[in-house]
Amino acid sequence: MAVKLRMTRIGRRHRPFFRINAIDSRTPRDGRVLEKLGHYDPIEKDKSKQVVLNLERVKYWLDKGAIPSDTVSQILLRQGIKHKYAEVKTTRRAKARALARAKGKLFTKAERIAAEKAAKGIVEKAKAEAEAKAKAEAKAKEEKAKAEAKEKVEEKAKAKEEVPEAVEEKITAQAEPKTEEAKVETKTEPVKVKEEVAEEQVKKAEEKAKAETKEKVGEKVEAKEEAPEAVEEKAEAQAKPKAEKPKAEEKTKPADAEQEVAEKETEQAEKKAEAELKHKKKAKAKTKVETEEKVKAEKAEKKAKAKSQAKEKEEVVEKAKAKAKEKAKVKAEAKPEAKKQKKIKKKTVRKKKTDKGDEN
Repeated sequence: MAVKLRMTRIGRRHRPFFRINAIDSRTPRDGRVLEKLGHYDPIEKDKSKQVVLNLERVKYWLDKGAIPSDTVSQILLRQGIKHKYAEVKTTRRAKARALARAKGKLFTKAERIAAEKAAKGIVEKAKAEAEAKAKAEAKAKEEKAKAEAKEKVEEKAKAKEEVPEAVEEKITAQAEPKTEEAKVETKTEPVKVKEEVAEEQVKKAEEKAKAETKEKVGEKVEAKEEAPEAVEEKAEAQAKPKAEKPKAEEKTKPADAEQEVAEKETEQAEKKAEAELKHKKKAKAKTKVETEEKVKAEKAEKKAKAKSQAKEKEEVVEKAKAKAKEKAKVKAEAKPEAKKQKKIKKKTVRKKKTDKGDEN
């Protein structure tokens, strides 16, 4: 017969209390006891009162070959009772740990938990690094896109600013050679003054013609004076109406008309640029409004879905409550019937017993 020193549980729920006994290894936990050796109360605050043992009887059973359980052996070691089974267990545990370390395996639960935590920490760090890299790449892409958009806008603005300048350059290029040709022609053409006109009359006519031209032209005459040949021809016409008319009148376009055309073209270009800008602004505003409307619609749909889900959950809960109420009602109705049936059975049993007693 193998004797063991182990504990039997005594006490109500949530209030454990153990007795340390010498028991046959073949009996169940709460079976017949050979001898009571003490008790163990884990809830007791005073540590000196937690464990109470009959040391003499414990040593007696250990000398006889009784084997303590793991918990009992720990309690005995705490109380200062050394036994060979604890030493054997420590040596076996050390050998098993050495074998596990040699194979690269984990021996205890604490080691396994620590390894799992370390693995989780490594995985979390890798995830955090990957997320940080992804965020950095996304930010870099956004910055590049913004820079490209800014460059495009600046290029468009520069192109719009260069449009009127190019128009002015074209107009000046078209106007300058004409004015130079007119000047050359006016310089090269000889002055034709007839001998019949007196010098005094010519001078008077020239002064009158100059006064009239200054009054009509005003500030434009200072920038571009009339050709001397035209002035002399006017003087000749006023002095002598009988004088011969010039054979061919020069037909030259004034530079003022060209400048007006250039100004009109520049105004048209500016108006076109303003219209394009307005059109783009309107398009942006429309896109913003559309996006806002879409976001609002999505939010409304989500709210409606959430409300519908909440309603469905409430309906399910109400159905469950109704079923529970029905079951409770059924049970309440069934209880009195069951009581009645029990009473009837008891009466029948009593009658049978009485009948048997009478027969005996």
